[in-house]
Parts: sequence; C-alpha cells; structure tokens
Amino acid sequence: MTTIYLIRHSKTLEVNSDYTNDNLQLQNEKKILSQEGENIAKEKFNSALFSNIDCIYSSNYVRAISTAKYIAEKNNLKISIIDELGERKFGISSWNELPKDFERKQFLDENYKIGNGESQKEVTNRVHSTIIKILNKNKDKTIAIVSHATAISYLFKLLGNIEIKNDSLIYKFQNKTIFEGIFNYCETFKLTFNDKNELLEIKNIKYSNLSKKLEK
Repeated sequence: MTTIYLIRHSKTLEVNSDYTNDNLQLQNEKKILSQEGENIAKEKFNSALFSNIDCIYSSNYVRAISTAKYIAEKNNLKISIIDELGERKFGISSWNELPKDFERKQFLDENYKIGNGESQKEVTNRVHSTIIKILNKNKDKTIAIVSHATAISYLFKLLGNIEIKNDSLIYKFQNKTIFEGIFNYCETFKLTFNDKNELLEIKNIKYSNLSKKLEK
C-alpha cells in the first residue's frame, strides 16, 4: 500500500501589488504565508501523524513550499518541487478581467477558460498525471504533497464525484461523503493506493479529533 497525504497550503499574507512589474501569475506564485499561516502549518504538522513521511513534494508556489517546510524539517527531508502541482492559471493580466461567475462556469464546464488560462480539464490532467508519476516512483511509501484548493478539488472530481447542494460542494468517493464545503488552510486528505495505483480510500484528516487522541 502507498499512502499520500494531499494538503492544501496554509494562509497567505495580503499585500499591495500596485507598484510591482510582476504579472498576475507571478504575483500569485510569489504569495507568502502570513504569520498566522506559519502558525497554522507549524501546529498542524507537529502531529505524530507526520513523523514518518518518506518523501515530500510541493508545487513551485512560495506558499506551498513554505507550508511543506514544516513536514520536511520534521522528517529531515528535502522538498521536491514540481510545477505541475501548481494552482489553476487564470490567464488574465488584471483581476478586473475575471468574469463574476467564472468559478461556477469552470466547475460546470471542464473546457471553459479565459485568455491564456487553464481549463478544469487541463488542470485535472496535469495534476493527476503527476500523482501517478509520484506513485510509480514511491511504491509502498508514505508521501506528503502540498498543492492548492482548486487543483485538489478538480482532482477529486476525477477520482470520485462532486455534488452541488445549496451552493455547497459535497465531495464523494465510492458513494461516501468525504468532505463538504470549502477547504480550510492546511486541509489534509489521506489517499490510500494499492500496488496497481488503484485508489482504495480517501479520508479527510480531522486535526481537532487527532489532537484529542494524541493527548490521551
């Protein structure tokens, strides 16, 4: 069995980018964690659950690497950076160019995109193929991967299915609800695969419950 802990990055710091020459994509990639984000990641990944990680991967976004470092340092590992684990690219030069209903349109239509951005299908394919490559390289190991909310959401739409109920997303795998709502900072899912890279289980890690168990 191979285990992947798939993790969303921690909370970022809001900054004023009016005076930079960086394009919107680069600004997004450079976002750093806020002090609160650092504290969230440090606290959650201090859990014994992350004491026996064999390898760790992160997208090339600063906020993902900064989140991954707490797991890497705990296990004396180097972070492997893979660009394909990055967030969905919007393909716009200003947030004013983003249609108001963009998120919903893209969720409902896997081929919808604007400008030079990515469609849901494109994001799903690159993230899924990267996960398979990681699995093939790390049979029977415990792996941590730090990525992004939309990228993870689209991957789960491929691996299972997502229903919309009262404007809330319900994530399901094998007809069982694994998560409902919006991913929190450092939201973590445990994915278990057999030797054929077949997904056997997706489990949402509840840190509050985990902390109580560790205290006993």
